[in-house]
Amino acid sequence: MTQTATYPDLNGASVFITGGGSGIGADLTEGFLRQGAKVAFIGRSDASGFVEKVAQATGNKPLFIQGDITDVAALRAAIDTAAAAHGPITRLVNNAANDKRHTTEQVDEDFWDWSVAINLKAYFFACQHAISYMKSVGYGHIINFSSVSYMMGNAGYPIYTAANAGITGMTRSLAREFGPDRIRVNALAPGWVLTQKQLDLWADPDSLAAHLERQCLKDYLKPEDIVNPTLFLSSDASRMMTGQAMVVDGGVVVTG
Repeated sequence: MTQTATYPDLNGASVFITGGGSGIGADLTEGFLRQGAKVAFIGRSDASGFVEKVAQATGNKPLFIQGDITDVAALRAAIDTAAAAHGPITRLVNNAANDKRHTTEQVDEDFWDWSVAINLKAYFFACQHAISYMKSVGYGHIINFSSVSYMMGNAGYPIYTAANAGITGMTRSLAREFGPDRIRVNALAPGWVLTQKQLDLWADPDSLAAHLERQCLKDYLKPEDIVNPTLFLSSDASRMMTGQAMVVDGGVVVTG
């Protein structure tokens, strides 16, 4: 991973990341560790191998808490565990998501509830609980991962796009509500990032070529391309940014 900037206020910061053991989340964990942050993350799958690998690479060991973010009680307990180990949470990164493909006709209530629980409900309750710690120390930074998929009007996963639109709306409301507490809340909307999951399931040559044609920049997005913008939003370098949706997609959508 290429570290392009150092943010002194992240050194020693207590950071909690959802889904921080794989995909983009693993790169986020490594990025914060290289800044000297105290990182805890939650994930369903065993990440002990990743923990040892990233600790060796960075000289900074994260705290892995195995759990399911759709279990709100377990999510709250994980945040409490992180705070007990590293001090009050001052940076929350809601990253975990599932973009399982589906058509409107296929969806039943169980699938709807499952998708919303992962892609929106967990975000809200992680924010709610982390904010209590942030208020106790007088500041905090929240980054909610959204996606350009809803801005593009993509078909193939309507609940996922609905949830991502909801994340942006929620982000703006929380920014307004907790700005007086010096808590900043921003969304980060990546484009098509070629994680191993994307490469294994959906990134066939024709789809990749068609998407690259839509980008202004003709390079595929990699997980590490999302790390530096996240660090920026988590640091005092962006101290007067809140309620915003930062797009990192190589120039597919245009905001403003």
